Amino acid sequence: MTNPINSAFHEAGRHAIRLPGPAFAAFYLGIVLLPLAVALFSRAAPADPWERTAAALGMIAVVAMAVQFVTSGRFNRVSCHLGIDRIMAFHKIAAWWVLVAVVLHPLFYVLPTWLEAPALGYERLEAYLTSPHYRSGVVAWAAFALLLVTSLLRERLPWRYELWRATHLPLGVLAVAGSLHHALTAGRFTVASPLPPLWFATGAAVAVVVGVLYGWRWLKLHRRPWRLTGVSRVADRMWELHVEPAPGTPPLDYRAGQFVWLTVGRQRFPLFDHPFSLSDSPHDPGARLIIKEVGDFTSRVGELEPGTPLGLDGPYGEFVLEGSDAEAVILIAGGVGIAPIMGLLRDMLARGERRPVRLAYAVGAPANFACLDEIKAVRMHLDLCVLLLSEAPAPGYRGEVGRLDRQRLSTLLEGFDPTRSVVLMCGPGGMVTAVSDALLDVGMPMDRIIYERFDYAAGSSRQDRRRARRLAAIGVGLALGVAMFALASI
Repeated sequence: MTNPINSAFHEAGRHAIRLPGPAFAAFYLGIVLLPLAVALFSRAAPADPWERTAAALGMIAVVAMAVQFVTSGRFNRVSCHLGIDRIMAFHKIAAWWVLVAVVLHPLFYVLPTWLEAPALGYERLEAYLTSPHYRSGVVAWAAFALLLVTSLLRERLPWRYELWRATHLPLGVLAVAGSLHHALTAGRFTVASPLPPLWFATGAAVAVVVGVLYGWRWLKLHRRPWRLTGVSRVADRMWELHVEPAPGTPPLDYRAGQFVWLTVGRQRFPLFDHPFSLSDSPHDPGARLIIKEVGDFTSRVGELEPGTPLGLDGPYGEFVLEGSDAEAVILIAGGVGIAPIMGLLRDMLARGERRPVRLAYAVGAPANFACLDEIKAVRMHLDLCVLLLSEAPAPGYRGEVGRLDRQRLSTLLEGFDPTRSVVLMCGPGGMVTAVSDALLDVGMPMDRIIYERFDYAAGSSRQDRRRARRLAAIGVGLALGVAMFALASI
């Protein structure tokens, strides 16, 4: 039975005001450029454009660093409507903006001197980097650079995922704390302007965000535990966990296709959680998650015992069919990407879906297919056609061999109006980007292709590149804001 208070809260969240992309961009620009607007009221002595540019870069870097804590995909109020793929793309691109700003911040201060007398310019830069007066700024610079480098090299570093997460947080906090201290003690425009309250507010906001992420959520994971009721093998190295709320824990109010952050046993702390798609319908009691053995944590999933306490933080994500006006539904799964697809199928079965549904399920080898008997049974109740595709053949396998190319996609879409259909796709990054582009080639509109990927290791789709161009416009807006501040005294 659904908890009425939890349902009311979730329903309110569904109907909350959601910022479309352009409004989100404008809001971000307004927040990050706010210190420049406040600094215009500074009573500091006039500075040349180079110094004003350097100061502006430092000020926007402080706020942009703080905003990174919010755009990490862990706040539904931020990631709703945009989806986890878009919000994570923004988070990564914004990190580069911050790095450019913090690198150029000291260089622009010494650039005029450097152009006139290189030796003197180098001496001045060395003084900035070694003087105790600027030490907190140097510490912030180093912390953020280390954070970005370890993030870029995460797949290559010999670290467990949990260790990387454990370093990511303190480095981020150190970068923000150091930059705020630097702004308060060494900022030229801070001393003679209304900026100090803004810096204190920024620090307080980061403290609240960290408190919510690692304090309040830790408390909820322990006060509202779940428990494992069963583990079943559904494919080679792939398991389905059956979980239920413990007594006193409200049911999970979610939409089919969403995901949760899972913690196991006594380590129910947000630093040890991992994201997994829900593979169940909200109409069914409890919840199910399909998990593949691909890392340190997942390699032990099949060994978990019934009764093991769990922590579920969620739901998250916009990989949902709910509210779609499509007349036909195209589902595409690659490997363990079948997890949210099974959630959508099970939900459509529970709701008595009347629209035609097409499913393309691609794997590396036939042993990787999961839930085939259940998919076959679903065909008895839905207008469902299924394409099974394996990259490699195997004895006894009678499905198609190869990849999901344009020809197969054309067959999958045959008889449907692409502008009145919707594609929901989940799988490895390389497959998702390739199939997304192939769908465009066979006439599927870009805004009708919704996808999530469980890795970002391979390539980018045309949809990714269009998104990157739009995000680049935000970077241009930041550059224009800095330029306008630099030239404001001329």
